[in-house]
Amino acid sequence: MEKNWSVSLEHGEYVNNIELLFNDAMAAVSQTAKGCYVNIVTPAKLGNPDDYLTDVLLLHFGNKVDAEFIDQCGCGGYVLRVWKSK
Repeated sequence: MEKNWSVSLEHGEYVNNIELLFNDAMAAVSQTAKGCYVNIVTPAKLGNPDDYLTDVLLLHFGNKVDAEFIDQCGCGGYVLRVWKSK
């Protein structure tokens, strides 16, 4: 994506399939253009994505990304913003 965007990973199978959430989050970051960010919305039931998703993304992408926990959104899910820096 050549712009900032959001991907919703908060419904369906994601609550019970953390590997699917990891894979789809990595795919979303991969699709994000350098200099842009993707807001990854994760299930409320899993809690703060900074506790389980940030490290996975940093291990996979290294210094090519920066991640910041934003907040819990009105729908109940949590938002992790991931910038593609390189």
